Amino acid sequence: MDIRSTIMPEDSLTWLGAAWLIAWLAPALIASSHAILHKRSPESATLWVVVCMSLPLVGAWLYLAFGINRIERRAMQRVAGKETPDIKPVVPESSRDHTRTLEHIGHLQPLRRIADKVTRMPLLAGNRLKPLHHGEVAYPAMLDAIAHAKKSVTLTSYIFDWDAVGRSFTEALREAASRGVRVHVLVDGIGAVHSFSRMGRHLMSAGAEVSAFFPLRFPLGRVRVNLRNHRKILVVDGRVGFTGGMNISQRYLITRKRRHESEDLHFQLEGPIVGELQQSFAEDWYLATDHILTGDDYFPMLEHVGEAVCRGIDSGPDQDFESIHWVMQGALATAQHTVRIVTPYFVPTSDLLSSMSLAAMRGVDVKIVLPSFVDLPYMRWAADAYLSQVLERGAKVYHRRPPFVHTKLMIVDDRWILLGSANMDRRSFRLNFEFNVEAYDPKLASLLADWFDKLIPQSKQVTRAFVESRSRLLRLRDGVAKLFSPYL
Repeated sequence: MDIRSTIMPEDSLTWLGAAWLIAWLAPALIASSHAILHKRSPESATLWVVVCMSLPLVGAWLYLAFGINRIERRAMQRVAGKETPDIKPVVPESSRDHTRTLEHIGHLQPLRRIADKVTRMPLLAGNRLKPLHHGEVAYPAMLDAIAHAKKSVTLTSYIFDWDAVGRSFTEALREAASRGVRVHVLVDGIGAVHSFSRMGRHLMSAGAEVSAFFPLRFPLGRVRVNLRNHRKILVVDGRVGFTGGMNISQRYLITRKRRHESEDLHFQLEGPIVGELQQSFAEDWYLATDHILTGDDYFPMLEHVGEAVCRGIDSGPDQDFESIHWVMQGALATAQHTVRIVTPYFVPTSDLLSSMSLAAMRGVDVKIVLPSFVDLPYMRWAADAYLSQVLERGAKVYHRRPPFVHTKLMIVDDRWILLGSANMDRRSFRLNFEFNVEAYDPKLASLLADWFDKLIPQSKQVTRAFVESRSRLLRLRDGVAKLFSPYL
């Protein structure tokens, strides 16, 4: 007698096998089909098909968590039964005067046309930008603005540490809410997960509103690990804004002289551009909370206060896909004299590598400052794997001595500046929600170019000979890190 027949009938075994096959194949086929239809890179699509088909159940779940890296805001809102709001800042018509704008742009006119086509927000005249070097300068200015708030404060940050700096911001926001200011704080669901509950309790008890952007919900909820809100935006009364590379954390106080301090650059903005910072925040707030921020408390009429011509550039895995990436390529293509780049993480796309090489071969002086110490070692390994490709056509690369350089800045021809939250890596271009500002401001660009040039004597130039002389083991390590560069 077949022992199995006494334990489980053969028909049951057949049905069990069929059920298992369906449970394996159905999710795998659905996930594989989605990858084939939506992945732009054939290599990426092939990888995910292999993962989904070779790992029963687990492969499809991994694709759900790490592979679906695009969202459609309007589709999400329709599914949820929500209307799509039209959130727009109020700016004087003179801010859109292109006659005034052309005086600032000169030979970079093609760059303006590229940005017009790949971004949603208009170029606006009449702004003033003030660089704030390090947390010692940026945080007091931000806290002072919050202390003088009368109507509203909106703040988004990827990291909001519960340390001395985080507690000082929490107390300032709490006091503002207590005196009747409308306070809204949006933090990333992963980046600020450790401090969210403590900061949130303190603020909400005073009447502030706090929300997390795309928090993870296991096992059946939202598990999109990659879609992170990396933006850093503070707007007070809709009239003064702050953005750049700094999170809310004491690690940006470089005078502490501790191991993990970060050197960074933030900016204070005034003028019509502040409305575009507020628009970006309001759209994210609506996506996270279903609540719409409108009215004069958030979007007052903003008059001219300076000479800078600026545009906010939203970029993310939605309708703004790769906007910053396109603008960077346009800047490299139109540069005639100099390109200066500072970035903490350097994992460029092949398109950007080609653009840098072409600019250098045209005679443009392309200089890139990278940190010698990186807080995430594997990011340094991946960056090192790209250095020979950058250097072989004439671009110059420098390693800045510690502390960790967290600044994100691009200056072209001492006339155009790109600042904000985006690193020069594939995660910033394709996975994260980022916010940058482009500014045509020759005076500020020259000031920042002088600051950049002072970094060079404090840095060590990287040569092709040095890169190629490293041991085969180190180059192999870097090459392995490069394989994972789309997800670092």
